Amino acid sequence: MSLLSTLRELDSTQRKTVFASFLGWTLDAFDYFLLVFVIPQIATEFHVGVKEVSFSLMLTLAFRPLGALIFGRLADRYGRRPILMLDIILFALLEAASAFAPSLTVLLITRALFGIAMGGEWGLGASLALESIPAKARGVVSGLLQEGYAAGYLLGALAYWLLFDRIHWRGMFLLGALPALLVLFIRRHVPESPAWEASGGAKAIRPSFLKSMQGHWPRFAYLVVLMMAFNLFSHGSQDLYPTFLKEQLKFNTAQVSTLTILLNCGAICGGLFFGHWSQRVGRRRAIATAALLAIPMIPLWAFGSTPLLLGLGVFGIQAMIQGAWGVVPAHLNELSPAEVRGTLPGFAYQGGNLLASFSGPLLASLAASHGGNYALVISCFIALVAVLLATVSWFGPEARSTSFDKI
Repeated sequence: MSLLSTLRELDSTQRKTVFASFLGWTLDAFDYFLLVFVIPQIATEFHVGVKEVSFSLMLTLAFRPLGALIFGRLADRYGRRPILMLDIILFALLEAASAFAPSLTVLLITRALFGIAMGGEWGLGASLALESIPAKARGVVSGLLQEGYAAGYLLGALAYWLLFDRIHWRGMFLLGALPALLVLFIRRHVPESPAWEASGGAKAIRPSFLKSMQGHWPRFAYLVVLMMAFNLFSHGSQDLYPTFLKEQLKFNTAQVSTLTILLNCGAICGGLFFGHWSQRVGRRRAIATAALLAIPMIPLWAFGSTPLLLGLGVFGIQAMIQGAWGVVPAHLNELSPAEVRGTLPGFAYQGGNLLASFSGPLLASLAASHGGNYALVISCFIALVAVLLATVSWFGPEARSTSFDKI
């Protein structure tokens, strides 16, 4: 089924739930990616290097597993909907608080706290949406949900293009308070997960996380490694790409924004296609295919000699990188034990983020040691990660279309 036909088959409440979950991840990503556009300016104001500021990216990623565990456990106990609303308010307020940081140290602390809140959103939104729709719609909706990430990056690029020269980096962070308005929509239009309510809701006696995970720890370890590869793939290709364009190629605000917009258009197309395709050919095959197809895109993406060639490269490579990612929400939820589906997908996702959190400072350091040659460093890194992801996914388990009827 196509995206439009799938959405037509959902009832009004299901569509609103999918929309809210998509928008939650979109706005979460928007808040995260506002930082990547302004790293050089923050470094200048605080009289430090790009490497020191990029450490904030590492802290955000490293603290996301804690948020996934905290908010995931709360969601398994008290429901997906109320905890999702709480989480959205927290990450929006913490993003806005970053605008008032008087020093790099305070900014780093704020970004770590933001990481905790950001870590909770993905698992909550994915569980709420995927538990509310028919199994046959999961592949398509999975691709849509995950590309909220690319849509958020796209919105960040537009905000940077239209507003940065007027409001500067502190004003950009103040924009991050806007996602809190989504809570009003969720409160009015989005019901609780039918699967969670069918299990007894808040009155149900649920086993502890450790007890629920008995016999499933090897599966969890595999998912963390898988998500480490996924996060190296996305963050290694995206977080320092605007810095590469500005510092190495000396592109201006409009050029950086245009390429970033193309990047995210490619990501959205790829995520929707491969999410849809995975429903037919399987999750592992779709992930591995997309990962390997990213490799031929690297020369244009990193070494294109004109903005047009770079544009083709960024569109193509992110169509493959985020194409692989489009399978993730369905794949992780299907592989998670029913009793901890509110916790485990997000916790495994963010656990992989923790293991991959070194990518920003590492790539910045390697580029500095090679005379600022970001192109060489990021191209070699992404080629290696593409092979790693294809291998880990291909030899792992799969549970396509497994039942979510009970928790």
